Amino acid sequence: MQVSKKLVNSVSSCADDALTGLVACNPLIQLLQGHRVALRSDLENVRGRVALLSGGGSGHEPAHAGYIGKGMLTGVVAGAVFTSPAVGSIMAAIRAVTQAGSVGTLLIVKNYTGDRLNFGLALEQARAEGADVQMVVIGDDSAFTMQKKAGRRGLCGTVLIHKVAGALAEAGAGLDEIICRVTAAAAVMGTLGVSLSPCSVPGSTPTFQLAQDELELGLGIHGEAGVRRMKMASADEIVKIMLDHMTSPSSASHVPLSPGASVVLVVNNLGGLSFLELGVVAGAVVRCLESRGICIARALVGSFMTALEMAGVSLTLLLVDDKLLKLIDAETTAVAWPNLAKAPVTRQKREMPAPKESPEAEEPVPAGALANQRTKLVLEQVCSVLLGLQDKLNELDRASGDGDCGSTHARAAKAIQEWLSTRPLPVRPSYLLSALAKLLLEKMGGSSGALYGLFLTAAAQPLQTRSDPADWAAAMDAGIEAMKRYGGAAPGDRTMLDSLCAAAAELQALKTHGTDHLQVLAKAVQSAEAAAESTKNMEAGAGRASYISSARLEQPDPGAVAAAAVLRAVLEGLQAKGM
Repeated sequence: MQVSKKLVNSVSSCADDALTGLVACNPLIQLLQGHRVALRSDLENVRGRVALLSGGGSGHEPAHAGYIGKGMLTGVVAGAVFTSPAVGSIMAAIRAVTQAGSVGTLLIVKNYTGDRLNFGLALEQARAEGADVQMVVIGDDSAFTMQKKAGRRGLCGTVLIHKVAGALAEAGAGLDEIICRVTAAAAVMGTLGVSLSPCSVPGSTPTFQLAQDELELGLGIHGEAGVRRMKMASADEIVKIMLDHMTSPSSASHVPLSPGASVVLVVNNLGGLSFLELGVVAGAVVRCLESRGICIARALVGSFMTALEMAGVSLTLLLVDDKLLKLIDAETTAVAWPNLAKAPVTRQKREMPAPKESPEAEEPVPAGALANQRTKLVLEQVCSVLLGLQDKLNELDRASGDGDCGSTHARAAKAIQEWLSTRPLPVRPSYLLSALAKLLLEKMGGSSGALYGLFLTAAAQPLQTRSDPADWAAAMDAGIEAMKRYGGAAPGDRTMLDSLCAAAAELQALKTHGTDHLQVLAKAVQSAEAAAESTKNMEAGAGRASYISSARLEQPDPGAVAAAAVLRAVLEGLQAKGM
């Protein structure tokens, strides 16, 4: 299996380089010379207060160094990726804060064997030197239904413990009080993760494999497999499964939730999940919890404790009262702690009404039912053609864009079909084109929707008073000029304009009396199709394709092909009805 690519200088130095980079960009943090230890730059302000040290393996960024600052951690000790830090470095950190005048040091350690051993050994050595050091071990994993001898693993909930302990220390609380308060908080907290893909330590292959239709439930933050492998499902379904699992009273590690309870929620990106998906999951969690009568006092959404590039998410629930919530809300200078809104999350609609559109002129109702029906049939033909081209246009777009040209045009076709089935068509061409422009701007989306909207809006203007054949040629010219003006493209730039401009040149014949209108349109369609085909020999001068090497552009431009296909469909619709 191939080793994954990483943007590092070397595997051996990546943890040091990452910590050095964070410190280089954050003037509130300093490095301890000779050790992989980061400390507050204003260490003198720890005098007379309890110092808080945490840490563990690297690869969980922004944990742990991102939580150094006033109101959170005094310092952290980092190990190599997914590896417990060295005892000597932990000792150096304890000595540094002790010599700065702290009145005691609390080690906040996630429940992993290596961390417990190394931090525990440093604690014993520091006590032998006369330092007042104590340790809390945090286990918030809700994956296992049976009690494990090793206890619950320490996961993202540890970040909330950093915050609670930091607020207490900043307020001047003593070591024993801080231990008592954070231990109580950890007892009513749980975290559960789900992953769509594994992660890989720099220089190594992924830790486990998942099929395309599988996900892993209840995994840790070191790439270890979870407790259950499931089939992919919707975000709503996955969130429900997660919350059911972590709150079930039959589980030894459940979060004891009941209606009316108040919680702090953390929706944590495990590293490789898109922010779009994170928002979807966050909304699903809010809906699910509130349907159970749970008040979400605060919600944190983002990357707080990651597992390198793992595409997954973890949910943390912490039961809170007013006193605990006050500690969560306390100020901190730690760069990775979010600027939380100090108000409960509710599912009440927080929407303002959309501004009213300017009233449109009512179209007079002319005696043109037959013309209206013919227009409808032409539009139906256009929709049918675009839907049939969806796969082909997508395939063409994969080489030059994001592969959705066919889907975008199909979305437009479906919107027009729905429009045709639910309301009467405007009869006057200017009203028809304006209505189509508005529909495509709303429903089609993307640059194509905007370009078609521009074209149709501008094309409607010459048709406001008349709609003779010559006026349709003028409408085509007006639409093209608008696309050029705002789109920035020109003929020869490998866009839909190549097809449209070729057709417009032929349509100038409509301005001559006595011409066969359908014959002119047929020539225009042929020219548009030839122009679309010729785009495969062009170097793109506009649009996404302009960023692609011309050597990779071996097929016609999908937008040009689509525009020519629309013109062909219009011609066929008119010919079929003898217009």
